[in-house]
Amino acid sequence: MTDPAAQVRPPQDPVDLQVESSKRTGDGPSHTEQLEPDRARRILTRLLRVAYPHETFPQGPYERTADTILAAAADDEGDHRALLLGLRGLDTSAQGDFAGADLEEAEALLRNVGDDVFFRRIRSTAVVALYDDAEVWELLGYEGASFDQGGYLHRGFDDLDWLPAARIEEYDESPRVETVPEQEARS
Repeated sequence: MTDPAAQVRPPQDPVDLQVESSKRTGDGPSHTEQLEPDRARRILTRLLRVAYPHETFPQGPYERTADTILAAAADDEGDHRALLLGLRGLDTSAQGDFAGADLEEAEALLRNVGDDVFFRRIRSTAVVALYDDAEVWELLGYEGASFDQGGYLHRGFDDLDWLPAARIEEYDESPRVETVPEQEARS
């Protein structure tokens, strides 16, 4: 007889396990319907700027990353619902204005949601989308892929001016016994 606790359960989407928004109360629209798309984008853009702080980055890469996250979430109803509820929760925690919260308060709020499913989903998309932006590459000094430009070898790969000069010396003496084949050493 098998132990019922040992039975394998089918995988479940963790977003749907943590966020149940299908139950509606009769007292008005759900939290997800209250968060307008422009507001969600502003909150998400602020979240990204706080989570990935770069003083030299303009707003554009953060906005494009927010758009990528919103588009990815729109493909799945559970992800979309979780994202909007998470953003709404951040906004509510910041007295209704996460986008306008000071840096210290915004960082503290993000630390509180760092392990939440909605934030992990944002992080997994944002780290790729933000740093794969051509404008960010330019700001960071990354020239992009090298294959189509002949590789890195002749494009500054060996230009390491921060290392001391190599001390390469030729050995002009007679060969050392250890490096000469055994027969040559006997003769």
